[in-house]
This record gives sequence, structure tokens and C-alpha cells, in this order.
Amino acid sequence: MGWFPSFGRFLFFWERRNQNGENKPLITKQDVRKSEGASAASYLGTYESSGSHTSSSFSSHEEPSRSSSRRFRFSPASLGTSGWSDYILKYLLISSNLLFTALGLATLVLGLWGLINKESFAQEKISGIGTDPMLLFLFLGLVLALLSMTGCIGALRENMCLLRIFSAAVFLLVVAQVLAAVALFSMQAQMEDYLRLGMLTAIVRYQDDLDLRFITDEIQTSLQCCGADTYRDWEINVYFNCSAPGVQACGVPPSCCIDPLENGTVWNSQCGVGAQQLDEFSAQSVIFLGGCLGSVARWMEHNGGVIVTVVIVLLGIQILTLFITARLLHKIRWTRAQHQAYLQALQ
Repeated sequence: MGWFPSFGRFLFFWERRNQNGENKPLITKQDVRKSEGASAASYLGTYESSGSHTSSSFSSHEEPSRSSSRRFRFSPASLGTSGWSDYILKYLLISSNLLFTALGLATLVLGLWGLINKESFAQEKISGIGTDPMLLFLFLGLVLALLSMTGCIGALRENMCLLRIFSAAVFLLVVAQVLAAVALFSMQAQMEDYLRLGMLTAIVRYQDDLDLRFITDEIQTSLQCCGADTYRDWEINVYFNCSAPGVQACGVPPSCCIDPLENGTVWNSQCGVGAQQLDEFSAQSVIFLGGCLGSVARWMEHNGGVIVTVVIVLLGIQILTLFITARLLHKIRWTRAQHQAYLQALQ
């Protein structure tokens, strides 16, 4: 083993000595102050600059730059022990608002596409655009997209003005929904009259509005009903009136038929022809005799618990959004106050 060259023992970094023969500490005295400064900065926040980023130690006694390009943002470390939970709430608010923004834009595009496809903006049809159901999709999509986008940008940029606008709008929506629920509960008798008027209007415009035709057919097929109060309500339609010259005279739409396919695969559009001329005993084997108002009332009574649960969950989500927004506003305000105190301490 004597042929191996001899080396001195390797000195670990804590055993090394400086030029004065003193052991080098793990952290030098100069670096201690830098470490304390970095720890304070990590607690109070981080600085972001569009240009070069430089940091100064407390021993240098240099005042930090206050240029407009440098801005303060809070991080999990700057929020104390509850930092990570607040950080998660912030990005939960951002992601949920992104989802509702996409949903609102899809609803807006659907409503706009429906209006354009039916040429509702044409001069001869513009007078009836107020009763077009696609207008409801257009309005709801626009409100949902704008509101969700405001909340998303406000949370992402930590903009207190946008967050306050978003919080106020959500609060007003919650109040409006509660008042609407109370009004619906206290005006049950009047609501039946409004539903009857809406159903009769849809019957009158059955051939003129494709959306109303689709909605009417879906209601009659799913609830197994025909007309508002009875199948004879279809007499008010100019095409199904018994005095009409066409083949549909004294008839009803195929969605009123018990078996519109007639054991086949193709929809038989003539299955309700002449149904109004039949007596009720003969007609009951061909079409549904009961009106849709009674079917709607029975459906709401049967599914009342589900409807109430859905309403409570939706209101709960909106109220939870208000609490998350208020929490985020409080943390932004607190962090900015700590940042100001930090800057004053450096002066």
C-alpha cells in the first residue's frame, strides 16, 4: 500500500480558516443582516420589477426604489399562518369565475346565433323581438360573462376596485333572487294566469317562431299534455282552427299525440289531424286530453323538494363567493398596510 500518494486530510467547510486563522462560520456576520432582510421581505411580500431586480442589505442603508414599474403582490409567505388557505381561496375564486365566464359566453353566443338564424333583426320581425326566448339567453349570457370576468380579473390582479364591484353585483343578485322567490310564493294565484297567458301566446305563434314551437313540443311531449287547459285550446291558432283551409284544420300538433311515431321510426306529422272534431272518448286513444297547466302544477308539486334544494345550493354558492371575496379584500388591504410599514421602516 506504500505506493499510494499521500494527501492531507480533507477539511470540511466548517473547519476551514480565513486569512486571520479564524474558523469560518456557516453564515458570516455580513450575511446575517442580509438573511434577516430577506426573511422580512419574504414575510411582507415580494417586489416585482419590469427591469433589472436588485436587493440591498440592511447594512447598506440604501432606500428601495419606488418606481412605478415596481409593484407589490402578496404571496403565501406574506399571509402568515393562514397564507396557504387564503392562496387556495384566491385561485379557487379565479378558476370558478373562469368557468362561469366560459358558460356565460357560450350562452351569449347561443342567444345571438338564435336571433341571427331566425332573422329576428329583420325589419318585418323586429317588432316581435321582445317576446323572443333567445333574447333571454342573450341577456343572461351577457350578465354572467361580464360579472364573472370582473371577478376573475379582480382576483387575478388583486384589484380592489374590481373586487368591490364584483362583490356588490353578487350581493344585489342574491337579494334579487330572494325577493323573486318571496314574490313567487306570495303570488301563486297570479302566476297561474301568467303561465296560461304565456302558453296561449306560444299556441298562437306556434308556426311563426321555431323556438316557441320547440319549447311547446318539449313541454307537451315530456308532460304528456295538450294545450293550456285542454286540447281544444289549439283552435285559437289560425292553422289549427276549424275554419282554416289547410289540412291542419281542426287538428293538433303531433306532440299532442300519444304515439306520434305510430310504432315506427319516423315522426308522423298528420297524427293529430281532425282531433278537435272527435269527442273526448274517441280522442283519448289518439291524443292527450289534459292541459299543460295542470301537468306543470303536478310536476312542480312532485319535484318541489328538488327545486328548493337546487335554489338553496345556488344561493349558498353565491353567498360563499361573497365571503371568499371579502376575505381576499381583507388580506390585500392588510398586506398593503404591512408593505407601507415595511417601506417606512427602511427610511
